[in-house]
Amino acid sequence: MLSMKSKLPFLFLPFISCCYYAKAQTAPGFKELLDSAMVRDADLKTQLTKNKLTGLDQHKLKDAYLPTLELSGMAGYLNATAHVISPELNLQPFLNIPEGKYNNNINVSGFSGLAKADAKMLLYAGGKIKALGKALEEKKLSENILVEKTTDDVVAVISRAYDQLALVHQSGKVLDEGRKRLAANRKTADKALGYGLITPYDHKKIELAQATLDAKVAAYEGKKALLLTQLEVLTGISQDRLRLIEPALVAVVPAAPQKTIHERAEIRALDHGINASAFKIKAEQTWWIPKVQAMASTFYLGLYGSRVKSSDNIIPPIPAIGYPGRKLDWRPTNLNIFPIVMAGVGFKWEIFDGREGKHAIEVARIDRELLQHQKYDALRKLTLNQANNQSEYNIANAQIALKKKQKEVAADALVQAEKEFRYGMSKSTQLIDAENDLEMAELEYQNAIFNQRRAAIELMRSTQELDVSKLY
Repeated sequence: MLSMKSKLPFLFLPFISCCYYAKAQTAPGFKELLDSAMVRDADLKTQLTKNKLTGLDQHKLKDAYLPTLELSGMAGYLNATAHVISPELNLQPFLNIPEGKYNNNINVSGFSGLAKADAKMLLYAGGKIKALGKALEEKKLSENILVEKTTDDVVAVISRAYDQLALVHQSGKVLDEGRKRLAANRKTADKALGYGLITPYDHKKIELAQATLDAKVAAYEGKKALLLTQLEVLTGISQDRLRLIEPALVAVVPAAPQKTIHERAEIRALDHGINASAFKIKAEQTWWIPKVQAMASTFYLGLYGSRVKSSDNIIPPIPAIGYPGRKLDWRPTNLNIFPIVMAGVGFKWEIFDGREGKHAIEVARIDRELLQHQKYDALRKLTLNQANNQSEYNIANAQIALKKKQKEVAADALVQAEKEFRYGMSKSTQLIDAENDLEMAELEYQNAIFNQRRAAIELMRSTQELDVSKLY
């Protein structure tokens, strides 16, 4: 039999499961949607991955001053012949050998071995490494700023999808209210038909209105399902939780801009790109400056089973004393030379490189000029974009006031139409028209708020001041 102490974990299991289930069924907030989308966004991940290449280039450049050590070796069979022509030897009166009297081939053969260790370290690169390092720093800053722009793009995409879901949600509420009103009016129509106050044709109009409303509800469900799928793809959050979201559309009032278009990510990124190109020009201008490096080498040379021989006498014959002369035929056991050490400082000075350095400078200058043109064009377009966004925002605010007034008028008209229909003073057609007008006015009002939020977001993005806290 289990003790009370051993039962405690089992007693808490249902409570823990309920807590987990409750958390899993909690509607995600906008921040959770945004954080999940940031992690999953393909463009952002691609950009961050590409930025790693610049970081690797920076590390590679810093490693340029590290010493390098290279080992190499070779083993094989050696067979070499050298043709030797004797010089003039004048030892009169004892010996006189004219130049070229003896032609000899000296042959060396055997198995050879060679080992070599080379160490090098760059001491001075003419300032090119430093300039390229500055250029990469500017490039890194430019890429980091572009990540900010991509982040803002993700915010805009998620915000739009979230607001579209809110718009559909509000549309559902409008349709629910319309369904309730239509159900009440249908009861009135049934009674009126029974009393002979309306014709069967008028009653059929009510039925047609019901069918039309059902079709709108089906369209609403389809749009909602599509938006839930879109958010699921963007965030990875299950549709079960996404269905719990009940967002509301509220107009946004952005604060007065504190920045200018010069602080947009695109402009700041181009500024750093122009700075990077300037350092690239400086780096290319060092082509003619001597480069200095320290070098050290150690060699080992060995010859095994070797033979050194000549084709003719290397000691000429001396007839006077009866000496026949002698050829070279030497068979040393092993020949080993180690260590052969060489160390010092070397330099390389390209006095003329076929104008390759000057061409590289011109290419770097053209790259900077292109970036300057891009900045000029971007400033013009962003100025127009800001003016257009401000105009769109003002129009959107005016549309909210207009649609709100239209909704109030349509609501009053429907109340009047319902009274007249109830007392037999009007036909069902007028009631249905009033119902449709109110429904359309309410939907247009919600759509006006949606458009105003889009305009406000784009206005904030005009100066890179998109603040999520002002949206939700």
